[in-house]
Amino acid sequence: MIAVIVSVFLMIVLSMLRVNVLLSILIAALSAGLIMGLSIMDSMNLLISGMSGQAETAISIILLGVFAVAIKYTGITGILVNKLLRFMKGKRGTILLTIAGLSCFSQNLVPVHIAFIPILIPPLLHLFDQMKIDRRGVAAALTFGLKAPYLVIPAGYGLMYHQIIATEMKTNGMSIAISAIPLGMIIPGLGMVAGLLFAVFVTYRKEKETGTILGGLAQSQALAETSASLEEIPFNKQHVITLMAILLALVIQIFTHSLALGALTGIIVMFLCRAVPFLKGDELVDDGMKMMGTIAFVMLIAAGYATILKDTGAINELVTLTKSFIGDNKLIAAITILLIGLLVTMGIGSSFGTIPILAAVYVPLCVSVGFSPLSTAVLIGTASALGDAGSPASDSTIGPTMGLNADGRHNHIWDTCVPTFMHYNIPLFICGLIAALIL
Repeated sequence: MIAVIVSVFLMIVLSMLRVNVLLSILIAALSAGLIMGLSIMDSMNLLISGMSGQAETAISIILLGVFAVAIKYTGITGILVNKLLRFMKGKRGTILLTIAGLSCFSQNLVPVHIAFIPILIPPLLHLFDQMKIDRRGVAAALTFGLKAPYLVIPAGYGLMYHQIIATEMKTNGMSIAISAIPLGMIIPGLGMVAGLLFAVFVTYRKEKETGTILGGLAQSQALAETSASLEEIPFNKQHVITLMAILLALVIQIFTHSLALGALTGIIVMFLCRAVPFLKGDELVDDGMKMMGTIAFVMLIAAGYATILKDTGAINELVTLTKSFIGDNKLIAAITILLIGLLVTMGIGSSFGTIPILAAVYVPLCVSVGFSPLSTAVLIGTASALGDAGSPASDSTIGPTMGLNADGRHNHIWDTCVPTFMHYNIPLFICGLIAALIL
């Protein structure tokens, strides 16, 4: 129990002190191993062996980054941005809600997850500054779109999330139809909607000047790049090929359930059809690695951290201890499950990876306390999602930072993690608790 609490607390404190997120997670992971009695070498070896658990995710992220850079190279994103600007008509609230809506599509309609952010957001940074939009509001809008759809909508990542919940519940002695899960998850989903509206129209509705930390030349180059994206770009053959590549990548993803294979297909199509020249291959891959490489490594190290917590028994020790004081009280049981979910997910940064951890212990507990299958599904689903918004290791926070910090003026912890934690975890906790008790 101590290992989980101390290591997660250490990671959060280091991150808030602006220690690099990779180093923060690495130190937290090694500290958990040491607390559980492992040597420093054994802790490191266990962390490295556990990194393979996210190898597929990491290569998907890298390939999606390369695909995103290739798409950006064709200039089609400039057309998209211009269309968005005409629609937004200068209203800050409209802009933030539009960004939230577009990011929702990345989880279901075109399941590219965070890969759309470096395509869409950097060209808009100059507009955000001109309109004095608080970038913390943009981060909240992006995180909403990356998170809320998979909680509620049974398509794309949402279908995957609901399938994992149903499978793990069945494995641990409780059956539920996948089609029933969205009916219960609507309640915590509404909590996220409330958090988004509060962020857009209350917390971040005022004008905010964005501070400058770049040198004169670097800042000029960043602004020139974002401004250039807003120029009129005629639709041409390259853009047709790009749209075909995106569509084909989507089809491959849907039928193979592999983001990596879908992204690779899109990249190959763009090169073979000359939407991007072969001679630009090294440059595009390098840019894609620079853009998404940090996220891939954070995911890998987070997987190693999760392995240390699981294989040393630290998480089982934590959840087993909670059983002793829960008894038959549904309220206490629900609060405890949600709090443990928040703590675990803050540490490992993965809602999807937290489900099996919680389900193994808490499904039998829910049966003994008297929760219905739907209440149990909502508890497991909400508890696993808690902490995803706000975790320094989560792609739901790293993705927005990646786009908003393209000009070096957005801090990962204070401008993304803290705002998203406050606006989403609090309503998620309250609504998840209500849903568990009434369903």
